[in-house]
Amino acid sequence: MKKNLWVLLIVSLVLLLGMTDCGNWAEAKTAGGVVIYSPCSEDIINTIIPMFEKETGIKVDLITAGTGELVKRLESERHNPYADIMFGGSPATLVSHVDLFEEYVSPNDEFMMEHAKNETGFFTPFNADGSVILVNKNIVGDIEITGYADLLNPKLKGRIAHADPASSSSAYYQLTNMLLAMGDGEDYFNEDAWKYVEALIKNLDGKVASGSGVVHRSVADGEYIVGLTYEDPAVSYVRDGAPVEVVYAKEGVVFMNATVAIVNGSRNRENAEKFVDFIISEKAQNAFGTQLTNRPLRAGVKLGHHMKPMEEMNLIHESQEACLANKQAIVKKYIDLFVKLQD
Repeated sequence: MKKNLWVLLIVSLVLLLGMTDCGNWAEAKTAGGVVIYSPCSEDIINTIIPMFEKETGIKVDLITAGTGELVKRLESERHNPYADIMFGGSPATLVSHVDLFEEYVSPNDEFMMEHAKNETGFFTPFNADGSVILVNKNIVGDIEITGYADLLNPKLKGRIAHADPASSSSAYYQLTNMLLAMGDGEDYFNEDAWKYVEALIKNLDGKVASGSGVVHRSVADGEYIVGLTYEDPAVSYVRDGAPVEVVYAKEGVVFMNATVAIVNGSRNRENAEKFVDFIISEKAQNAFGTQLTNRPLRAGVKLGHHMKPMEEMNLIHESQEACLANKQAIVKKYIDLFVKLQD
């Protein structure tokens, strides 16, 4: 009898705990909130999420990690999803996992730049980052730097900061940008483009930065005259008054989009749609352009003094799918060439 009583008590306790856990989970999922997975930077999170909560009254439950880690989590939760939104990540990375997301095209999509519209039906571009050249104005002297060709100036030998494309994603995107810009704009293996890369490697004088962060910091600190980096950190130095200039290569610059998407099986679908709508709203896009250093993609939004309008650049379109599909071959060719030139 006592044994049966203990069993009954244990079962009751388990059920009670289970109900409590389910209750908390259900409350988080249905009490006017939205669950967001995001690989976005701390600056974006700390600026945009509070704006959304204040604007809509919708509480955000946020989980941050790298894109790959979050995709794996979404895959493991596909039959019982916890997240409502994937906020960040490139369409090239996410398109192979399209079954993890639901179709949604925001009414605000019509206000986006032509190259930034939701063409897939799933992924809504909200900002972009591009490959740029960062120049220290205090030590550049009379050396003119307006694009890639200028980096072959003998006066810059050993004074150019560039990371390894095999280990740095920004360095790889910079490499593919210059291959398209210095070639025919389409073929990553164009002979003229690789002749340029060979000449550039020679001017690097065997120096390779240990990471992408070292590139822009070493230029801002005056250790190097020029660095091959990306727009987000580069324009932050301009915004904060550092003695640097951001150069958008006259031969052509590539911007890669980041996207937002609704998770398949979202339990807060209406709130998820509101988040997508908000991210590409005029208010949020103006924040990207004036408060942050991530380029907005809505047409006609405000830009701070630290950002150059896209209309004033020579833009090159690059397929993100092709960029990733050819990565192994491009990186191998670069490494082989780099090693050969060190002999």
